[in-house]
Amino acid sequence: MAAFPHMTIFFLVSCTLTHVFSDIFKDHDLTKWPKPPCKMYHPVYPNYEARCPNITAPVCAENGHTYQNECFFCVDEWEFGRSHIKFFKYGKCE
Repeated sequence: MAAFPHMTIFFLVSCTLTHVFSDIFKDHDLTKWPKPPCKMYHPVYPNYEARCPNITAPVCAENGHTYQNECFFCVDEWEFGRSHIKFFKYGKCE
């Protein structure tokens, strides 16, 4: 009778670990992630000077340019227009 609770706990733990590790090693499609929230980086007034954080989280544009992070991407998109710079994926361009 005492073995039943131990087997149940073992089963629950092993199922949970299997689920966790399957998510860690699964390939994630970075092209299906949502686009960067560029509205939060748009200037408040005309003489606005953007101050993007010095964080490396690459963003790839359709023009093949890799930006340091979404802030730099959004600022360039705002300055040069959405018709010239479009989001492709998170991560470095290849």
